[in-house]
Amino acid sequence: MSTPEEVWRKDLKIVRGYPMIHAFVLNWDMIEQFQSKPDDLVITTYPKSGTTWISEIVDMVLNDGNVEKCKRDVITTRVPMLELSVPDTRLSGIELLKTAPSPRIIKTHLPIDLLPKSFWENNCKMIYLARNAKDVAVSYYHFDLMNKIQPLPGTWEEYLQKFLAGNVAYGSWFDHVKSWWEKKDGYPILFLYYEDLKQNPKAEIKKIASFLGKTLDEETLDRIIHHTSFEVMKDNPLVNYTHVPTVMMDHSKSPFMRKGVVGDWKNYFTVSQNENFDAIYKKKMSGTSLKFCTDL
Repeated sequence: MSTPEEVWRKDLKIVRGYPMIHAFVLNWDMIEQFQSKPDDLVITTYPKSGTTWISEIVDMVLNDGNVEKCKRDVITTRVPMLELSVPDTRLSGIELLKTAPSPRIIKTHLPIDLLPKSFWENNCKMIYLARNAKDVAVSYYHFDLMNKIQPLPGTWEEYLQKFLAGNVAYGSWFDHVKSWWEKKDGYPILFLYYEDLKQNPKAEIKKIASFLGKTLDEETLDRIIHHTSFEVMKDNPLVNYTHVPTVMMDHSKSPFMRKGVVGDWKNYFTVSQNENFDAIYKKKMSGTSLKFCTDL
């Protein structure tokens, strides 16, 4: 039986062609065999694309903007992460989901190929939030600095090369966003952009509410926008991940909720890194109608 210490900073393991977090792979059979329910709602993203933000928004929408109801527990319990599993800790998404009341909100970063078949068979509703690759790379780098279940990221230059090659947990950002974008036409998938949510939260939250069969008045929408603003969430211990043991997430290395802005990549990319990134991006994203905004 593994202990938490035995999974800290371990190299990624390959699952059906995708690099995955070592600790999560130890539990892989249970993930693959997970049985969804028809009323499950799946929040799916590539890592560091606003997952906690969209999770809190969805929980608020489903609870009609009732802030007190959204204080019932920490976000990791209200919206369990399907694949999360750390040995000998209470951090297990599947265990939490066993007792979660319906309709369950389930968070995952899994690529389409690794999502349990049961979700497709039950035609579960899914919300995909996509964020521009440059900001994702910067945010992911800082996340890997503070999160011990990830391998050490190395220097920013080394990390950026790994990110571009898809040699990070969950694989290639390019493949992830493209495959979910293509999948949305055949399933009840609401595809949203992080940058749109930053620029016009009311319009995007209305889309979410409509998708979930909810009608919210202006006052409720304004309350959700305020409660889920970066400034409020950063100071909210129920969502800012300060409840996670410091042996796993070291907020002194980098806070879990760091900046939440569009365009922070410009503080990290050198001119040559940006040119190289753009060249690879153009090649990888040719043939897709996906359009991302990298600055507001």
